[in-house]
Amino acid sequence: MTKTSKRNHRKSSAKSARRFFDGHEIHNAILLDLPRREAERVFAKMEFVHTTPRMVLNEMAKAIDSVYFVNSGLISILNIMLDGKSVEVGLTGKEGFVGLPVAAGFRTSPTRALAQISGTAFRVRTKAMENILLECPELNKRLHQYTLELALQGAQLAACNRLHEVDQRLARWLLMSQDRVDGSHLMLTQESLSMMLGTRRASVTIAAGILQKAGLITYRRGHVRIEKRAALENAACECYFIINKQLKIWKNGSR
Repeated sequence: MTKTSKRNHRKSSAKSARRFFDGHEIHNAILLDLPRREAERVFAKMEFVHTTPRMVLNEMAKAIDSVYFVNSGLISILNIMLDGKSVEVGLTGKEGFVGLPVAAGFRTSPTRALAQISGTAFRVRTKAMENILLECPELNKRLHQYTLELALQGAQLAACNRLHEVDQRLARWLLMSQDRVDGSHLMLTQESLSMMLGTRRASVTIAAGILQKAGLITYRRGHVRIEKRAALENAACECYFIINKQLKIWKNGSR
């Protein structure tokens, strides 16, 4: 084997190591961005798991036993009130990570991370993750950046829930969800939608009816299908575009 072919073989092996784990293709953006040495350090401690609807990954005010690199599906980040009511303050999918307090040296979660749409994730036990972070500066950097991305979401959603109509918020949420699951069909109950939008089920029914009457979605018995993406963008509030604009600025290096 020539020196050139050896170099190409090493590059190919490095790419394969980052693209697959234990036979499962990696879609998580954070894992895919890691240099090979750090990726292998994480791979040595992670396990592939399925996430099912209503599965709690981290619980509010509870110890974080494991962290998750989300690989597919949809995870809601929820604030829980004393009376049990909840409202979504963030949304994560294949771009993200659940268990961010661990990256800052904390052991408990201020929010609940709840699977909304079934998918997969790569799980790492908290103690193992703490040790990994001591040796992986690029992973540390990426997790701190993702903390700001979720904070951006939280700040914008606080304004959104206060200022915009439910049908606009529903359109925004559906767009954010579709961006993460790469499909037009979303399995979502009325209860889930009301919890995520912080409003009554009756309000969700009315909002979904408005969007369906306009031909933008089809909604029945826990199934939502996005029919006209461009028109749904026009129906959404400005929050969807504000969030994406800032994320694009950060991604392009204007930090």
